Amino acid sequence: MAEAKRDYYEVLGVGRDADDAAIKKAYRVLAKKYHPDMNPGDKEAEKKFKEASEAYAVLSDPEKRRQYDQFGHAAFEGGAGGAGGFSGFDFNGADFSDIFGDIFGDLFGGGRRGGRANNGPMKGANIRKSIRITFEEAVFGCEKELDLILKDPCEDCNGSGAKPGTSPETCSKCGGRGQIVYTSQSFFGTVQNVQTCPSCGGSGKVIKEKCPKCSGTGYTSSRKRIKVSIPAGIDNGQSVRIRDKGEPGVNGGPRGDLLVEVNVSRHPVFQRQDVHIFSTVPISFAVAALGGDVRIPTVDGDVIYTVKAGTKTDTKVRLKGKGVPSLRNSQVRGDHYVTLVIQTPERLSAEAKEALRKFDELTGNTLNQNIGGGEKEKKKKKGFMEKVKEAFEE
Repeated sequence: MAEAKRDYYEVLGVGRDADDAAIKKAYRVLAKKYHPDMNPGDKEAEKKFKEASEAYAVLSDPEKRRQYDQFGHAAFEGGAGGAGGFSGFDFNGADFSDIFGDIFGDLFGGGRRGGRANNGPMKGANIRKSIRITFEEAVFGCEKELDLILKDPCEDCNGSGAKPGTSPETCSKCGGRGQIVYTSQSFFGTVQNVQTCPSCGGSGKVIKEKCPKCSGTGYTSSRKRIKVSIPAGIDNGQSVRIRDKGEPGVNGGPRGDLLVEVNVSRHPVFQRQDVHIFSTVPISFAVAALGGDVRIPTVDGDVIYTVKAGTKTDTKVRLKGKGVPSLRNSQVRGDHYVTLVIQTPERLSAEAKEALRKFDELTGNTLNQNIGGGEKEKKKKKGFMEKVKEAFEE
């Protein structure tokens, strides 16, 4: 009696609602685990590999999966038009290419089959550098210079790397393709795997006589000064891209780019958040009580701000348009938010102390009041700011 087949979803370890990606991923894991080349002579592993391959061949094909979901294994047996088991199973429609490319790449160190040659024009690598600028330079923008060592095509060999009067030759190992195709036998037959040619490094050319000036590299290095325009409004950690100032391209490809990361120094007074600036300004008790003008530093210079009478400590004021320009539109600027903090004097002369005691007497005698006074007594007292104004008016 033939052994009953396991449910295909159970074989792959996925649910019936699994999508194509989940089915493919599950099969790839099983195929790598039980592949005969990974388990030579292991009959049980070979059996599980065949079972998983049969399940994947059905569930990866939308039409076969629909038939299987409706009729089960009977959909592929005898009268149902099937192929009569794994020995004659129809694998048409099942996409094994990516999976076996990965498997045999792991087994033999190669890439996926069908890979393209890599000896065409390639863009050069990007160069990354960093610079430090001040807070104000970040707000308004600036010009900086970088001192770099950059590569250029060798003038003697025009970048070929070959001695003047000679030329690179086509690689005999790969025939100029830059890749070598290896074949291996698998359960499904011959599989081709592609690797970069070790003789030419994928360029398809070999240099018999190297250029003395560049030692066969095709490039010479020199020190250059590169101007960098830092846009107004740039923030700490952002980068400026300077195109075509990176490493030279390969096989006629374009140069890479220069990426300059900007580090902004901390400011002793200002803090920044996006396009807004924040700072704290101390004011005297007299200005807070009576009102008056204070000088507020901004990135545009000092501005005079009129403090209202009766201002409390930690009052915040907004200076519109005194913030950081937007990177998208330099004509649009954020705001500057200032926190006003009442400053308590630490050293007082005898005259100042006496004047302060007189002031206290006129505004409620808080130095000698009974802290535990009743609510009735408190209600009789005038408001503090009202008494301050009366004291100064006298």
